[in-house]
Amino acid sequence: MGVLVLGGCGESGPSLLAVTAVAAGVPSLAPFFDEGERLGRDEPDLRSLAPHSGLQQGSTPGLYGGTRKPKICDVGKLEDFLTAPENKKKAQQWARIVGVGVDRIPDYLDDLTPVLLRHDTLVKNHDYKKGRAVPFDALLEAGIAVLVDDQGLPAVKCSCGNPLRSFAADPGRIKVEFTGDNKEWDSYDQAAVVVVEPAPEQLKEIKLVDVEDPDRGISREVGTTGESDTTFDARARQSVPKVGGMTFGEASAAMAERGLAVTVAGDAMPPSDAPVTGSSPGPGARLEFGAPVALHVEWPDGASGDGTVGSASEQGTDGGSGPSGGATTDGGSDSDGGSSSTDPGPTEPSDTGGSSSDGSSSGGSPTGESPTDDRSSPTDPGTIPSGGGSPTDDVSSPMGPTTPPPTDETPRTLSPDPTPTPTSAPASTEPSTPPPTTRDPDPAPPQESGPPTDVPTSAPDPTGDPPSDVPGSPGDPSDAGAPGAPVQEPARFMWI
Repeated sequence: MGVLVLGGCGESGPSLLAVTAVAAGVPSLAPFFDEGERLGRDEPDLRSLAPHSGLQQGSTPGLYGGTRKPKICDVGKLEDFLTAPENKKKAQQWARIVGVGVDRIPDYLDDLTPVLLRHDTLVKNHDYKKGRAVPFDALLEAGIAVLVDDQGLPAVKCSCGNPLRSFAADPGRIKVEFTGDNKEWDSYDQAAVVVVEPAPEQLKEIKLVDVEDPDRGISREVGTTGESDTTFDARARQSVPKVGGMTFGEASAAMAERGLAVTVAGDAMPPSDAPVTGSSPGPGARLEFGAPVALHVEWPDGASGDGTVGSASEQGTDGGSGPSGGATTDGGSDSDGGSSSTDPGPTEPSDTGGSSSDGSSSGGSPTGESPTDDRSSPTDPGTIPSGGGSPTDDVSSPMGPTTPPPTDETPRTLSPDPTPTPTSAPASTEPSTPPPTTRDPDPAPPQESGPPTDVPTSAPDPTGDPPSDVPGSPGDPSDAGAPGAPVQEPARFMWI
């Protein structure tokens, strides 16, 4: 048997993405807002904490910190600056990044909430250079003051007014660069950086940890600067609520209300409407503030609903990420994911470095697949996503008993098509209404010949034509095209 092996040159792995370290209390070299005006105040002595997960929802209790001190971010001063006529050009660039019109800047700022980062956090930062907003991937040190939006996403770096967007690349493929005064801080650990995903539902309040007294929690209403804060005992344990039957968005909100964090299997968050079947630990378990609870989610892409991402056989052959197996995402959350980022604004042309999971090709069956796919394993390596009807389609599984059943499933009805094309499935062994015997069969390409050992020799001729004079595979459509020629098994294509 001849074997034709198709292969390609191996490609080296993707290069690491350069990420600029931004230390707390260090002025930006190209700010939107003059940092001498003290728009915001960082807490340089705040050490980064080890997160329970590198992927955090914006609603996670304790993700951010707060203080009872006066304003850590002067939103009113930033609004005055961006609405001043002499700063119109900066305002246009700033509004373009956050995705609003210049006239909507005041309303947008009114919905933001000042907080302090408690973890080293990856973001898409923007400098202002030569009249343009210049994007760059950045790692913000814990202790930096930021404004977050109503989904808990960092939106503005307070000290300089630079707009922030979600980090969209693979956090596992980064190289953090410390330059100038942004020297590596003592608590830095690349394995402990976080990426913030949008909360599945709009937030009404954010539960913070008082950075001066970690035993005290702060409840801050979204869109306020701390004037209406209330406090609570962060040491008090809370019971895990019953979430079975809720959507992911509802369950996340219920957990946040109790001061509990949410985790899921995979590297992206599921969509808000994904059904939740339970949690670990289960209802009634008493946990400390900010403790993680794993939700068991029925993922749309077929991953298991027990809180773990299924294997390829459990998920079909979809190799996309997403939200990656669970999440591409968006996505992952992608989740898009991924999360995927939920950046409502237009994408700046120079903004690159998207998630490595974006655009990942599916490992599933090709579009327009034959209905007979349900007879073979989803991960059958013999199935080639080719539009030319590969001969290996025959070897996915035997076609059944030699005596055909009187009736069969719908997929069998494809074989008696009077005008077979190279993309048709191999002829089945079931009897069907034969086409007129006067029909001139179209010569079939050599690759349509099935291997003689794959089809039982006692199977009836599916076309109803007289038996071929050439020994080999009975029912082979190519027999009628060359009745006197010796049958040679064609080369097989094997993808490696």
